[in-house]
Amino acid sequence: MLGSKYTPAPLTTLPSTLDPAEYDESLEARKEQVESLSIRAQLKPEYLLQYNDPKRLAHTEDPALILWTYARSANIYPNFRATPKNSLLGAVVVFGPLILWHYVFKTDRDKKDRLTQEG
Repeated sequence: MLGSKYTPAPLTTLPSTLDPAEYDESLEARKEQVESLSIRAQLKPEYLLQYNDPKRLAHTEDPALILWTYARSANIYPNFRATPKNSLLGAVVVFGPLILWHYVFKTDRDKKDRLTQEG
């Protein structure tokens, strides 16, 4: 923030959008980003050639899509955190229908028993 004229007000914190650590990357981080982008730029034309080949016989797999699908469906436990709300919701989903059907059947049976006793 060398050219910025923003000064934070007293007793307040700096907004996260103005945090210099968010934008000022180190030289190593920039080199890693450039390397990653160069690898991606090399792989993209090869993938597009395979994808747009009119004579292809097999499905062309996109590695990014495979990783996304894995993270979305098969690998949910590292991203899931049990909270009281989740636990309560799970208990309601599991035990709620059991309690409901127990109540329905019990009241129906009690009603039938009362009617048979009364004649």
